[in-house]
Amino acid sequence: MYLTKEEEKILEGEYGEVMERMFRLLVRLGDIYKAEKMIPVGSVQVAGVSYKSISDPGLEFLEDLASKDAKVKVLTFLNPAGMDLENWDKLGFPRDFAEKQIRIMNAFKKMGIVITSTCTPYLAGNLPRSREHIAWSESSAVSFANSVIGARTNREGGPSALAAAICGRTPYYGLHLWENRQPTIKIEVDARLEFNSDFGALGYYIGKQVKNKIPYFTGIKNANTDQLKALGAAMAASGAVALYHIENLTPESDLISKDNLETINVTQKEIDETYDTLTSGVEPDIVILGCPHASLREISTLASKVKDRKLRKPVWICTSRMMKEAADRMGFTEIIEKAGGYIVADTCMVVSPIEKMGYNTTGVNSGKAANYLPGFCKQKVVFANIDRLLEAIE
Repeated sequence: MYLTKEEEKILEGEYGEVMERMFRLLVRLGDIYKAEKMIPVGSVQVAGVSYKSISDPGLEFLEDLASKDAKVKVLTFLNPAGMDLENWDKLGFPRDFAEKQIRIMNAFKKMGIVITSTCTPYLAGNLPRSREHIAWSESSAVSFANSVIGARTNREGGPSALAAAICGRTPYYGLHLWENRQPTIKIEVDARLEFNSDFGALGYYIGKQVKNKIPYFTGIKNANTDQLKALGAAMAASGAVALYHIENLTPESDLISKDNLETINVTQKEIDETYDTLTSGVEPDIVILGCPHASLREISTLASKVKDRKLRKPVWICTSRMMKEAADRMGFTEIIEKAGGYIVADTCMVVSPIEKMGYNTTGVNSGKAANYLPGFCKQKVVFANIDRLLEAIE
């Protein structure tokens, strides 16, 4: 791999032990994937934030880096934490868990990382431009950045993303290269796609079929950014799709080569069967929306649907702190809380310890959450659209 003189100095330790360690990790990664050089990145998003995910070894690693005065060189955001960082006690998060989570956040903050914990950094102040090279690690954020924004990133692990943030560089391989962004399979869709959960069901089904291929969709006539977010998140969870294209919708769809692609047909039958496949419970103990984190439009939709209703079971909608503050100002928070719900910031149902908080069956409208909850949180799942979920707990 070609290294600049400045990069050679980093590798030789002239900028300190932490920079050298982090850069060696990036060089090894580049060697594995035969990268020809390093490239600068415009921003980073780091996963491995929840104490539930990284436990004591991760906490000790981060505090060690922070104690050695590690500092990031580019705008860096965090993935969701394991709890609402301001209202964890009110929502019933365990105190011992909270204490460890706060220590993790303090270590990140000391490194200069923005402690806005969200899987939708593009909605919270970290919006890359089209074709900008970035180093993001959360699977749904990677999919959205590559597919909907047209930025360029591989699916980084937590350590490699942190290394990219500290060094300001990442190896030039994979989806950073235009030739690797071409579709490898065609998906022809002939089904009703009305709710966000319909896009989640489609994404879950296709992710299972294509694994890590790059799909090119036809037949999706219109979709807003929330629906595209749901589609990409589910494909990244059930498969390993980090980039997709949709005819006439996504920014690179008219630039790519679409010749001689194997085709998969998706009808309403496959969508309906996916709802059944992902549902293992009967009545939810709690409904949790916002995986990936909800936009203000999604929060507004929930507020309009629960206004003047009283729910028997709680509903959470997970989002970033920025969206929560906007919802407070708009009065959405008050409406949702009067109905028996909460807007929960900084975390989500997948990385929080909901199994220790008295919940056994969770209702979701997210294909990603429905995929992960049984294994990560020991939950039975009710996967349905938002209307059906609210009816189930009214």
